[in-house]
Amino acid sequence: MSEPDEQDVDRDKDDRSERHRHEVRKRVAGRRLDKFIRHLHPRESRTAIQRYIKQGLVTVNGLPTKASYEPAPGDVVEVVLPPPPPSRLVPEEIPLDIIHEDQWLLAINKQAGIVCHPANPYQTGTIANAVAFHADQLSQGSDPFRPGIVHRLDKNTTGVMLIAKSDESHWRISRQFERRTTRKEYFAVCEGSVKRDGDIINKPLAPHPETTQRMVLPTSNPPRQAMFKEAITEYRVEKRFNGFTAVRLFPKTGRTHQLRVHMASIGHPLVGDGMYGGHTISEADLAGQGSSEPVFEYQALHARRLTLVHPILETTLVLEAPYSDRMTRLMELLAAHRSL
Repeated sequence: MSEPDEQDVDRDKDDRSERHRHEVRKRVAGRRLDKFIRHLHPRESRTAIQRYIKQGLVTVNGLPTKASYEPAPGDVVEVVLPPPPPSRLVPEEIPLDIIHEDQWLLAINKQAGIVCHPANPYQTGTIANAVAFHADQLSQGSDPFRPGIVHRLDKNTTGVMLIAKSDESHWRISRQFERRTTRKEYFAVCEGSVKRDGDIINKPLAPHPETTQRMVLPTSNPPRQAMFKEAITEYRVEKRFNGFTAVRLFPKTGRTHQLRVHMASIGHPLVGDGMYGGHTISEADLAGQGSSEPVFEYQALHARRLTLVHPILETTLVLEAPYSDRMTRLMELLAAHRSL
């Protein structure tokens, strides 16, 4: 049996990464560099080690090399191991527009441009970070980076969003969503003149197999591996304008991008929703003069009202969120310049 390889460890105080120095005492036939490092750092996967080697985080005698290199006696192998990912959410002082709060629930009027929770342990600046700073207690669930998050809104969708402060309120609200006993109402402005005053769109949706950023509808040649799920939306026309229609949307299911895809599927994408065929519009577009800056650079969609049974008090709770400044401005421009 060979003697243990010598090792020095130095922690980088700036990025918390660990720098390890190993001196090879004996060649072992067939022992590649990635296997050599894996033996000394068993917590790191071989795939991760191979990635570190490609990134230049591993050197032999001060030079980068390949994973297939076989260390020789006297070689000095230096390894920089990235810091472990955070194990808990970092509270951040981000302003919240609170529309309801009690000891069990928090409801906010979500602003545009902010995601609901981190997509990875390193992401910050989310609603979850903000509520972790605001509330002394939140429901935990199985994901430490989503405390209190009961449901989600798209990054640029504004309006009512619920946060649970206790595990009991969380599972009771979640059960209402699962049983579809809550009533969700959205407000949107779409392109074109919607023919019917109201209708129900029943079209299943699936994530696009090549990107998680888009949803797709069934076609004669559906994408491979597309897993379609039921998606139902009721819409009602609220007000008609020349070239545009304001609608109320009532989702019966809660699929990603459901309202945006469903309205686009009937030929009326939401204003500003470039992902699904919508276009940005400006004051100059609507009035023939004024600013050319887009009123909406994203989908004109707002979660206006959410009705549910309070999870603890068992009383009817109606939560309403005022329109954003951009939505208010868009409606003012339409009323002034595109009124029928």
